[in-house]
Amino acid sequence: MIFRWALLAIVAILAFNTPAYAQRGGAVAAAGGTIAGIQIQGNVRSEVETIRSYLQLKVGEPFDAAAADRSLKALFATGLFSDVVIEMQGSTLVVKVTENPIINRVAFEGNKKIDDDKLRDEVQSKPRQVYTRARVQADVDRILTIYRRSGRYNASVEPKIINLEQGRVDLVFEINEGDVTGVKRISFVGNEAFGDGTLRGKIRTSESAWWRFLSSDDRFDPDRLNLDRELLRKFYLSEGYADFRVVSAVAELAPNREGFFITFTISEGDRYKFGNVDVTSRFQGLNVDVLKSFLTIAEGDWYDANEVEKSVSNISEAVGSLGYAFVEVRPNIRRNKDNNTVDVTFDVQEGPRVYVERINISGNTRTLDKVIRREFRLAEGDAFSTAKVRRSQQRLRNLGFFENVDVSAAPGSAPDKTNLEVQVVEQSTGEISFGAGYSTTAGIVGDISVKERNLLGKGQEARLGLSIGTLSTSIDLGFTEPYFMDRELSAGFDVFWTSNDRQNIASYSDRSLGFALRAGWAYSENIRQLVRYTLRQTDIYNVQPWASFIIQDNQGTQVVSELSETIIWDTRDQRLNTTKGWMVRNSIAAAGLIGTEQYFRTTADAVYYRSLFEDVVISVGGSAGLILPFNNSYVRLNNLFFIGGDTLRGFAVGGIGPRDANTTDSIGGQFYYTATTELSYPLPLVPKEVGLLGKAFVDAGSLWGVQAQSYGLASVLTSQLVRVSTGVGIQWVSPFGPIRIDYAIPLQYESWDKQQAVRFSFGTRF
Repeated sequence: MIFRWALLAIVAILAFNTPAYAQRGGAVAAAGGTIAGIQIQGNVRSEVETIRSYLQLKVGEPFDAAAADRSLKALFATGLFSDVVIEMQGSTLVVKVTENPIINRVAFEGNKKIDDDKLRDEVQSKPRQVYTRARVQADVDRILTIYRRSGRYNASVEPKIINLEQGRVDLVFEINEGDVTGVKRISFVGNEAFGDGTLRGKIRTSESAWWRFLSSDDRFDPDRLNLDRELLRKFYLSEGYADFRVVSAVAELAPNREGFFITFTISEGDRYKFGNVDVTSRFQGLNVDVLKSFLTIAEGDWYDANEVEKSVSNISEAVGSLGYAFVEVRPNIRRNKDNNTVDVTFDVQEGPRVYVERINISGNTRTLDKVIRREFRLAEGDAFSTAKVRRSQQRLRNLGFFENVDVSAAPGSAPDKTNLEVQVVEQSTGEISFGAGYSTTAGIVGDISVKERNLLGKGQEARLGLSIGTLSTSIDLGFTEPYFMDRELSAGFDVFWTSNDRQNIASYSDRSLGFALRAGWAYSENIRQLVRYTLRQTDIYNVQPWASFIIQDNQGTQVVSELSETIIWDTRDQRLNTTKGWMVRNSIAAAGLIGTEQYFRTTADAVYYRSLFEDVVISVGGSAGLILPFNNSYVRLNNLFFIGGDTLRGFAVGGIGPRDANTTDSIGGQFYYTATTELSYPLPLVPKEVGLLGKAFVDAGSLWGVQAQSYGLASVLTSQLVRVSTGVGIQWVSPFGPIRIDYAIPLQYESWDKQQAVRFSFGTRF
């Protein structure tokens, strides 16, 4: 026992008096004495002087452990070394380094859903860079993040290195992509006014189902979850729940990691109605009673935050149109919890006097600056207007040249000046499209077209198309300059050839070859004028021996020289899937300056859209037209009107109107009108994202007018009776193209009319 204690004492004394020895792995040896020299060891690519520059220990200075530790950290921070040891050997400071290898190649294995180029752009490790574990681990995390954003939370990444000669390595990321991790269930806690099914339809994330194989909305995405919170908030605020809030949104991964369970905890609060609604103004001479007509809310309506914003926008634009350049509309909202009402006062006041100093454009590598600038509703030096900026941004998006358009205001060189920063992300504007489809009107159709909507970055459009079908074939070439001679004047031309098989309706075929020159300009944001000159040669041929004598008389070649003008008033919110607005159009045409045909034609059509409820839209429309010959001539068959098919459902193409009593051939008419009312609604029990819409419609119309001076009326059946039909339909914007099926029943018709109960159309472009 005494011997053991003595041995321990000797070891302690030796440990206390013997200099410490350096340990590997980035160690600093504790030692004293003055540094007589510095020796660098282990470096191959790194220069000695480069390593010395990071040392805080100098020759002739005493060894300082703290300075040595700082030197060690500085060398590691360069990323050039995997190991550094600093130690004193006698009076010499020895720095031993182990250099990180150089990356020769970065490769990816096992990735099928995300290609190499995308992964290579995301990782920080690049060829000819120094390999570091920290950077590689960051790359692993980044790759996993990419896969998780695509819904693959089971993905794993293992980095491996292959040692090469001369201190080089190949870096290989071995990826196991795993299966898509979907959303198994979406639940809501605290909802009383609306069921879970209703709320699921308001958010972007959806539960996994077999029909969502072309959608990514059933994959968990944290960013989308934040969007869902905002969508819920907007929905409840539009339904009168002014105190609504999302308490929490929690996503839990199932134990087997095969899906997420998402739970939204919400607090609905009370439902409010609009109380007192008023407009006040600080502008002298501004009639607030006139401004009240622009409000979309009224006392007693359920509170709707969206309608408040619409009213603000309407008043701002109305006041601005009266010449007030600097306008600010503030909705002052006051809740009355006693009677659950919300008082809203729209205060119209003078906004800050700010002028546009510069419009800076970035992101357009192909599109010329002037193409973007000419879409702006304000210019440098103009008074700043939020409404005009918003309209300019919408016009840029409507061009279709850009994937994203962002217009923001930035401080100018003075407090009363602002700069508009326009950032665009360009997208492909050229397209080669192939099409295939079928309809009961045109039969089987296939087409191919080459189109460029932003030719040479100048905003010009060029198109060459070929369409081949069982009943119709066409070739057309077109070019449009939207700002001819740098004015808001579009100009263009078309060259075309068409061939139509009309044997089923009138026992003949026709073909046309011609060209057209056109121009258009805008009077305002909603009113546009178009002028067109067309010269075409039309040949009616392949007339059957049993065809109507009227058709046989029209057989042969005609030359049509036609000048037309069209004026359009369009206030629709969007061209496709319109939910509100008007579209009114009137065309007038005259032929006869040269050629064989002399006539006057006018047509007019209008349609009005209104949203009755969410996703339920009603449209009411109608059209009318007439064509009259002059100079003792008559209108030939191919210039007359034919009604039926898409223009009057329940009847075949050319199914109504004048008809030869002996052959039942349709011979067209000089006067027509149609009217339609259609209700579009989502089908019950069908998820919204499937894209199925139901249609219910009533169509009416008539076609008449036979040129008695040219043909005897004894064998012609004609009537001005209003034909009426009603029906239902289904429209599906499928992954393979739009599909529509209509079933219509004629309610009022003539005995000689040709009916067609079912109409089917299918088409796609890829």
